[in-house]
Amino acid sequence: MERQPRRRRRPALSCLECRRRKIKCNRNEPCAHCVSAKLRCTYKIYTDEPTVRQQPRVDGLWGETSSPLAPVPSPVAPVQQLSTSRPVDDLNNRLSESQVAISSSSSTTAVAAAQNDTPSSLGSNDPQPSARGQDVEPGLVSIMHRGLRPDKSSASSPINGLSESGRGILARQLGLQDSQIILNKTRILGWSLRIGTAPEFAPIVACYVAAASTAKATSPPDTELGTLHAQIWTLMQKCKSLARTTKVGRPSRWLSAPDFDLTPPPRDVADTMAALYFESFESTSRILHAPSFWKEYQRFWDHPESITTDLRLKVLLVIGTGSSMSEHIDRDAGLRNKVQQWIYAAQTWLSGPLEKDRLDVTGIQIYCLTILARQIFSVGGDLVWGSVGSLIHMAMQIGLHRDPKHIPAMSVLKAEVRRRLWATILEMVAQASLDSAMPPRISFDEFDTEAPSNVNDDEIDESTTTIQPHPRSTYTSMSMQLMLLDLLPTRLRILNLLNGLHSELSYLDALALNSEITDQYRTCSSFMRENEQAGATAFHRNMLDYLVRRFLIPLHCPFAGEARSNPLFYYSLKVSLDSAMSIIRPEPDERFSRIMALSGGMFREGIRYALTIVTRELIAQVEAQRGDGTLHRNTQYLQLLKQAVSEMLSLSIERIRKGETNVKGPMFLSMIVAQTEAIEAGTDCELKVAQAAKDSLDLCYTILRARVGAISSPSPANTGLTPTSLDGGQGGYDLDLDLDWNFFLPGASFA
Repeated sequence: MERQPRRRRRPALSCLECRRRKIKCNRNEPCAHCVSAKLRCTYKIYTDEPTVRQQPRVDGLWGETSSPLAPVPSPVAPVQQLSTSRPVDDLNNRLSESQVAISSSSSTTAVAAAQNDTPSSLGSNDPQPSARGQDVEPGLVSIMHRGLRPDKSSASSPINGLSESGRGILARQLGLQDSQIILNKTRILGWSLRIGTAPEFAPIVACYVAAASTAKATSPPDTELGTLHAQIWTLMQKCKSLARTTKVGRPSRWLSAPDFDLTPPPRDVADTMAALYFESFESTSRILHAPSFWKEYQRFWDHPESITTDLRLKVLLVIGTGSSMSEHIDRDAGLRNKVQQWIYAAQTWLSGPLEKDRLDVTGIQIYCLTILARQIFSVGGDLVWGSVGSLIHMAMQIGLHRDPKHIPAMSVLKAEVRRRLWATILEMVAQASLDSAMPPRISFDEFDTEAPSNVNDDEIDESTTTIQPHPRSTYTSMSMQLMLLDLLPTRLRILNLLNGLHSELSYLDALALNSEITDQYRTCSSFMRENEQAGATAFHRNMLDYLVRRFLIPLHCPFAGEARSNPLFYYSLKVSLDSAMSIIRPEPDERFSRIMALSGGMFREGIRYALTIVTRELIAQVEAQRGDGTLHRNTQYLQLLKQAVSEMLSLSIERIRKGETNVKGPMFLSMIVAQTEAIEAGTDCELKVAQAAKDSLDLCYTILRARVGAISSPSPANTGLTPTSLDGGQGGYDLDLDLDWNFFLPGASFA
């Protein structure tokens, strides 16, 4: 008699991977272990005819399971090859083994789903298009209100919450389905630029929405609060009108070919500004070889009639960038406008159609200088990610991604300049990717250019045939760029996890990457402090601290938002607060303070990160201490937060005076201060918050009106161009939820 195959008395409910590893499975779809280890989670259902159940992959795509043990390819694989160890995977495995031993075994969701022919809501293979268009792309206003009432965590215990990814946390808080995104105006806003939902900001959101709704009111308000809301909206429209007026003279708004003013300032002023550039920005962005530039600079003044366009633009961009560090730009109201024209002229020259003379090292240098100047003077500073993509394409086309040793007959000086430029471009790519929440579009398997040599500029020239680099323990003009290059692999891994389309950032990934970058940065920081006498200034230390630490806030922000409901995430809250305070309170240095008060781009983005983290913590702390009766006993921490908010408010007003046109930053901070005072006093905060917003807008309107009257911008020769016609179709009575305000609102841009 033929022996019948042995049948299990009790069906196995664990997934195949957990059964293989002989660990307890929490039976979710996918289970916690497979999510943390980034494996394909597969269940086998025992019936009379065994079948394999189809499961969604970690990346959210449905497909037939060919091998239950085949891992999902990591979206950061090219970058992770740089590391000799895998602390993230080890931590994930250890957490999975300990987590499943603690978690409850009462879940039967996986079995129930297995008996249903319809796939779960995580992914769908229904070929019919969805008819719920409004549900698929919810409006920003509905997202705002939904964020004020976030769903509670689905985790049954705090330890289970550690297995939830950052993207999953934000999706749960906003009530978005898988793969949904939010568009604001014309741009996709990634989740790394948002703090997540923030119920603490509910009175501020309510005030802003109420003010916007007064635009459609048919009758005047009959209450004091309604009157304030109407005044707030009227003042915001007046401020926006003044901001548009200041932008009419921008060359990009002209329909005809602009006539750029490319005359430099007087020689003594230009010399000072060019020197300031080399003392500050050239330390981190190695774009120029100083001795070679100063020879060209002298020729620029001695023989102006024979100067080519590329040399003129290079000199003017250096002078203009250095002017941001000089008090002269504060006294000369027209200089800032002239510098902006130089930036537009350089961008126009670079964008010339089919001009091959731009495709060389000089063209790349001008491109790097233009991107740096655009961020400092807020000329499309928040749009540099697209420009950086064009820059890296140009750089690769002229071979900067290949080490000069592969190019025959190249001098030592030219080889070093090419290596420095490539390292500068990589840093610009990383910073722009962080600010735009877009993928970095570069990996370490796409280039083989070696790190630049640790030598000072005056140690190499055109006649140098051999080079003897200093040891890395010796401080040179290359030290900062080399340190940033050492920190690049970890930061690229952070960017790929934050901004990758199918990447999943787990809490243990965040902890491991935080530990890695913190250990590396601690060594760099100590080196900079030890070499103060060798030339490492406070500006250099602040710049290095800023360029590295700001990566930690987006890395921890989804988990920091959960810290108050899940204490196991408290470390993320602490790291976020520490990083925010380091941005708000850098080492005292007048030049760095000027940059933070003047600049846009990556400098403004860092302020937004810090502002949101600190203000949310202030509101939460005041509410918590009032609730437990310790409001007037433990005041030291509250005073620290209040002082930080006060300093940010002063900085935001100073930014309006120096050229910023968005008034929502000062308004938001003023409303935060008013909300805090109302909570402490135990009074209703609606009226107080609205009054603070109105007073702040009054001040900003006065500042903007004075600026418009003081600056005489060139007017376009085209008829019919008005501030309204140049608005790009954004008129009307929409909520105007631009980048600045959206960042303060509850995560309205999960992608």
